Amino acid sequence: MKNYFIQKAPFVVPTTDGKLIEEHHGNATTNNPDISIAHMVAPPKWSEPFQTPEFEEYTYVISGKKQFIIEGETIILEAGQSIKIEKNTRVQYSNPFEEPCEYIAICRPAFDFTKVHREEDQA
Repeated sequence: MKNYFIQKAPFVVPTTDGKLIEEHHGNATTNNPDISIAHMVAPPKWSEPFQTPEFEEYTYVISGKKQFIIEGETIILEAGQSIKIEKNTRVQYSNPFEEPCEYIAICRPAFDFTKVHREEDQA
């Protein structure tokens, strides 16, 4: 048995908003509940509703810019910058800019749709 695993076929999460999500490691690909590592590309003018995830999330921006509204504060990350957002923090992710934003997202524990509370879901 090898002491490593090379991911050659990430799980492409189906989306309806033009965002590319490729999970390389996590629940959907390697059945690992401890961590998710995903490559993402958010198209220009993309956004998600406010949410409060039950996991911490790290984001590293490869290219473009990504906007976060965290507990009412607007933060814009550019290529080469990263951020850690603690679990149970109210946040909105968006790319209100003219260029796509490519980034890596790491969630601990692994991303799980049942652990994300979107405000549109709480009506």
